[in-house]
Amino acid sequence: MNKKALYDLLKERRDLIQPERHGLERPTGQGRRAPGLTQHDVDKLLHRNPGTYRRLESGAWPRPAIDFLRDVATLFALNEQEWVSLCRYAGIGDPPGPLTSQSGKKVPGVWQEAVDGMTHMAYVTDASWELIAHNAPFARMFPDGRIPTNTMRWMLFDPDGRSTLTDWATAWVPLVLPQLRAALSARPDDDILRQIEKEVVADPDTAPIWDAGGAHIHPDGDERPLLHALDGPGWVTMCAAEPMTAPGARLIVLVFHPGEERAHARTPMLRAP
Repeated sequence: MNKKALYDLLKERRDLIQPERHGLERPTGQGRRAPGLTQHDVDKLLHRNPGTYRRLESGAWPRPAIDFLRDVATLFALNEQEWVSLCRYAGIGDPPGPLTSQSGKKVPGVWQEAVDGMTHMAYVTDASWELIAHNAPFARMFPDGRIPTNTMRWMLFDPDGRSTLTDWATAWVPLVLPQLRAALSARPDDDILRQIEKEVVADPDTAPIWDAGGAHIHPDGDERPLLHALDGPGWVTMCAAEPMTAPGARLIVLVFHPGEERAHARTPMLRAP
């Protein structure tokens, strides 16, 4: 627990909320007046016993209940980065999931300009693998113009995906499905992910692989065989990152090398000098 950082974050955001917006009256008369909600106001709005919020803000509540932290974060209109910070400062580590169901569904518009400036294939998906942004090199993978709207669904079910992803059943699906399972554990109410799960279970090719499980939950640094529609067979190495304002969303950069030989299988890890 970082008591000072916890206090600073909560006090700053509490001061920004006008009690009148929540049907509360601002105290009048002499004495110190809080610029925003009082600690008692927070307890009242969250239907908690008096003194509950004070324990959190003062750092007197080790490992507070995640439901209470979520209620506070929602009342204070924290963004996803602040939500992560709140949980860390309160001593519980990273939150078990996003603050709202809509988090991870959008990224700042400059991401399109960012991927446009990359020479390698690059794209951004939201937390449900819906395509948000992509560049021209990525579009070259789809000469018929059928750029997928959901990259997870394309990798798993689209006939073009299954032919593009060389050794689909052994080199791709066993490493892709655990990513879906991990996403569902963090977003159990995501309708798109739940629908993809139903399709996986119903598909005779993916169902046995799904049942077999697997623990590979991200593609960062993986090198896999790929049949590029224009450049022919080769190997693609994936660089994966997450936009900080959109947990669950992902930036994927595909470094493609045509030919039979793997290009990056033994590339050493980068470290600061």
